[in-house]
Amino acid sequence: MNQDKIIAMLKLHEGVETHAYKCTNDKITIGVGRNIDKAGGLGLSDDEIEYLLNNDIDRVIKELGSSYPWFSDLDGVRQAALIDLCFNIGGPRLKGFVKALGAMQDGDYERAADEFIDSRWASQVGSRALEITAMIRTGEWQKEYS
Repeated sequence: MNQDKIIAMLKLHEGVETHAYKCTNDKITIGVGRNIDKAGGLGLSDDEIEYLLNNDIDRVIKELGSSYPWFSDLDGVRQAALIDLCFNIGGPRLKGFVKALGAMQDGDYERAADEFIDSRWASQVGSRALEITAMIRTGEWQKEYS
């Protein structure tokens, strides 16, 4: 069996989509004909979810590093807090937190946390904002993750 030819054939017949779409059977589909619809679809395996998540984390780290040269100087907990924030709202919206990011750059984590918590984002995400701003304020994990 020639896997490369099968891949080429399926790509030609199914198409290649980088975003979710509705197939001809009105099912949510991604990639090369992957039905991820809750009603009868395959969804994603745990391995696929982890693969996508790791790629997204790597992308966010690169984005933060290139946008904020001081990012690499932060301790790991504060880096994780900014990764979570960027993952949640995206790089363009994060750039709107000019005062908070300026305070982060200056090492004024109290002021940075106050600026982040005094935002529409914080009111939208509730306890997530409390946890992230506490991480920024203290440099300590707020929960045990494993």
